[in-house]
Amino acid sequence: MAGLSYFFEDFTPGRSFPLPQRLVPAEEIVEFAAEFDPQPMHLSEEAGRASILGGLSASGWHTSSIFMRMMFDGWLSASASEGSPGVEFMEWRKPVLAGDTLSGRSTVIESRILRSKPGIGMVKFLHEVENHRGDLVMRGENPIMIRLRSPAPAQERQA
Repeated sequence: MAGLSYFFEDFTPGRSFPLPQRLVPAEEIVEFAAEFDPQPMHLSEEAGRASILGGLSASGWHTSSIFMRMMFDGWLSASASEGSPGVEFMEWRKPVLAGDTLSGRSTVIESRILRSKPGIGMVKFLHEVENHRGDLVMRGENPIMIRLRSPAPAQERQA
């Protein structure tokens, strides 16, 4: 646990954690799409322009993957995270186009200590990612299990 900055107690409702900026180059969009989502609008600028997306566009799954890395680099790597039981929702609001620079935030919605897992709390987050034009491109919510800095002794938990 050495070197960790954030424990359950640090995730109070309303607190926001910034996500670092991330440039999305065309080459990365095509590489991801070729491997995981080879739809035409993700593979070529021409097909992207011919689509409703308006240009070479990252797959929504790629956008979600970029967000995960931004979250990890922004605050998750410095937290006492024990993982997540899932994602409640993920919305891809606008296309992420080649050359976009993304940024955003993770905001705590609620937190509670888990009775079933001593020393662990559940923190629910709202995540928002925007492009450099200020357009919301992705929005999602999910809970993350995070260790307490100072777990209560067993007899206090049973009270």
